[in-house]
Amino acid sequence: MSVYTEVSRDDLLAFLADYSLGELVSYQGISDGIENTNYFVTTDQGEFVLTLFEHHIFDELAYFLDVMTFFYQHDIPSAHPAADKEGRYLKQLCGKPAALVTRLSGRGVDTVATAEQCHVIGDVLGRMHLVGKEFKAKRPTQRGHDWRQKSADKLLPLLDDESAELLKKELAFQAQYAKLDLPFGMTHSDLFRDNALFKGGELQGIIDFYYACDEYLLYDLAIVVNDWCVDENGLIEHTRYQSLMHAYLLHRGLTETEQEFWNLVLRAAALRFWISRLLDKHFPREGELTQIKNPDAFLKILKQHQGNEDKLK
Repeated sequence: MSVYTEVSRDDLLAFLADYSLGELVSYQGISDGIENTNYFVTTDQGEFVLTLFEHHIFDELAYFLDVMTFFYQHDIPSAHPAADKEGRYLKQLCGKPAALVTRLSGRGVDTVATAEQCHVIGDVLGRMHLVGKEFKAKRPTQRGHDWRQKSADKLLPLLDDESAELLKKELAFQAQYAKLDLPFGMTHSDLFRDNALFKGGELQGIIDFYYACDEYLLYDLAIVVNDWCVDENGLIEHTRYQSLMHAYLLHRGLTETEQEFWNLVLRAAALRFWISRLLDKHFPREGELTQIKNPDAFLKILKQHQGNEDKLK
């Protein structure tokens, strides 16, 4: 959600001419996030988020927009893509695939989440995993074992000795991850606090489905727990954790195998984001507005999980 591709007013006006969304009032770049170029766009008929996709090719993007539409149609609070005059969700702008999505009210959670917010997000994630069974399209994860290993090969020469050794040992520990017998399905895979918009205690919607893929449902839950329920030292905070898990489990109970491998999957989720933030730090991309998040936050979480071998707290 940084700005890597600058969009001129004339380019945007030409783009909007294909829609029935009224006249352009204003637009501005968004600095949150790190993957795509995003702008807030306001017309005299509404507010939207314009995304230019910096990494995905045109053909694969229909999946993400279909996911968003699917959840919107199944009463999961989420942003809905806007169609142009010919019913198309995906177009091209400044040489990049681009889409307009209705802008939701509310704000991401930029401080420690409350127990009540954790309950809400556990509830909506449980519902997403239930209705997601009906979604027919498939997309393999792009952040699996091969990605972790290739990324590590790039990073290891740049890390201090302690971090390099920890990374090598954790990769060895996670070597059998892909062979676990765990419930599998469509996941958001990036449901951080800044991707859930709240107005007060009410969830307005889930955004940023651009990592959605088929993965272990437990992995999706682990990503959420690692962001919503940990303290500044990387430890799971009991009250928030219990609130989130209680709400989630009302929709989908965990199998015995999921309970057995909970610690491993929590570690896999922490490892994925530690690696991605290390890549952003050591191989930054140029942009007008950029945000590079601290890898050490997920290093702390990973270390805490390594020291906790309990199956399920």
